[in-house]
Amino acid sequence: MSSPPNPLLVLEKLAVSYGEIRAVKGIDVTVGKGELVAMIGTNGAGKTTTLKGICGLQPIKSGRILYDGEDV
Repeated sequence: MSSPPNPLLVLEKLAVSYGEIRAVKGIDVTVGKGELVAMIGTNGAGKTTTLKGICGLQPIKSGRILYDGEDV
């Protein structure tokens, strides 16, 4: 599966921590304009923490978030 030509959201090596506990350990995700994407996983897999990192509710430890080409 290839990346969309004009992605709306790009996560590059995103890592999110709660203190010393690394909850999300470097994920890559690309979402194209008009795409619907779901994150699924067991309890404690990091779904909510990933969304908190994207929204700025939880500071990211490392990585990069691009929204519509802008580094956020």
